[in-house]
Order: sequence, then structure tokens, then C-alpha cells
Amino acid sequence: MEGMEWKGCVYRIRKCVFDLLSMEEDMIDDDEDAWELMGSSLRLKSTFLYCDLNQVISRAKDERKKFLTDLANKLFCYMEQCCLFLIICGKRQLDHAVKSRSISLTQIRYNDTAHVLQEVMAALVPSL
Repeated sequence: MEGMEWKGCVYRIRKCVFDLLSMEEDMIDDDEDAWELMGSSLRLKSTFLYCDLNQVISRAKDERKKFLTDLANKLFCYMEQCCLFLIICGKRQLDHAVKSRSISLTQIRYNDTAHVLQEVMAALVPSL
């Protein structure tokens, strides 16, 4: 049964990664409600990722634990920055120029997060 739980964690991590990587198209929308929805989705998915990565790391062999822990810490650092920025921008009434700037900054932060998400997937591939 323990193997099934571990496989479930890895499956949910993969699903969250694919969902988060598909959010890029939504970042061109400057609608306040869309930004709030993206922020909520990001927070929810980061919660699932946190729980599942914690399980995967705790069951990993000692030589992989440090690598996976460092990778998870890096991921959550980027996700937190991206999420906080979405919350701040989503609650302000911004003019068009500021919105354009916020969209580009969010895309930069998203790209950093996406890169780490791809690293997480690459790290889990041998485990699948």
C-alpha cells in the first residue's frame, strides 16, 4: 500500500506541474478577477505540491534527499514570489501602463518558476 501512496504523490506532483505550466497563457489577461483566480489556483497547487513533495522527500534515499529538498525549497521560493505579486496586483486598481508592466514582471517570475518546475519533473523521472 505504501508504494501506491508514493505513486499517488508523484502523480499529483506531475499533474500540478502540468497545470502550472499551462497557466502561462492566462498571464496576458489584465482582468482583476482573472488575476485573483490565478493567485488562488497558484496557492492551492502549491499546497498540494508541498504535501506531496514532503512525502516523496521523506521516502527518498539519503543521497537524493538533500537534492530534492534544495529543489523543493527553490521551487517554493519562486512560487511564493509569484503568488504574492499576483495578490498585490489583483487587489489594486492599476492603470494600463502599470498593468502592462505587472504582466511582464509576472511573466518573468512565472518563467523562473516554470524552469524550477521542469527541474522537479526531471528529478522525479527516474522515480516513475
